[in-house]
Amino acid sequence: MPGRSSPRRSLNTMKILLIEDDKKTGDYIITGLKEAAHSIDLAKDGYEGLILAKEGTYDLLIMDRMLPGLDGLSLLKTLRMAHCNTPILFLTTMCGIDDRVECLNAGADDYLVKPFAFSELNARVNALLRRPRETVEQKILQTSELEINLLKGVVKRNGNLIDLQPTEFRLLEYLVRHVGQVVTRTMLLENVWEFHFDPKTNIVETHISRLRSKLNTGNKADLITTVRGSGYIIHEAS
Repeated sequence: MPGRSSPRRSLNTMKILLIEDDKKTGDYIITGLKEAAHSIDLAKDGYEGLILAKEGTYDLLIMDRMLPGLDGLSLLKTLRMAHCNTPILFLTTMCGIDDRVECLNAGADDYLVKPFAFSELNARVNALLRRPRETVEQKILQTSELEINLLKGVVKRNGNLIDLQPTEFRLLEYLVRHVGQVVTRTMLLENVWEFHFDPKTNIVETHISRLRSKLNTGNKADLITTVRGSGYIIHEAS
């Protein structure tokens, strides 16, 4: 069945789902990625892409924003709500900062503005595919109160389940990986949102506030401390 694949393989034999309705763009991407030794499935509309993405085991999804049936942004949100954690590279003709922020907030791991050179697409694909998958020993991150199951996408505080959106989950994961250390706004922008520039928005502050609210449900002590002028730190409970 299209979309089925074996578990993650070496970088040279990655399974990629391309969701793109424009034939010229699709052929251009498929040709280049096949020459780079990747295996490609193609979906030509959002609904077909949703079915394949949920049924198949892919190392990466590449999707266009302007898709028939189900648009790319809605598809992206639907997949993240369904706990599909496959890396997603978003293709868009919209180059404004607000548009980029919107797609990253919706759960995209990276974005590329059309038109683009294949060399840049390939570099971004390889960067996403180089991200290490967690080993069995690394699948759970813990502090004295928090447990983060990286494979299941589940967070618990003192055994109580906390429902987080994908970006909130990545934000908490990054803070916990640096427990006891001050994490700067720039570090968060680069490692959670992959912004290598300052978008001049309150994207970090907004997500920290939402995450803090969810972690502190039930009047629990605040685990995240704001260090004015520096960033944020998550502490082990005393």
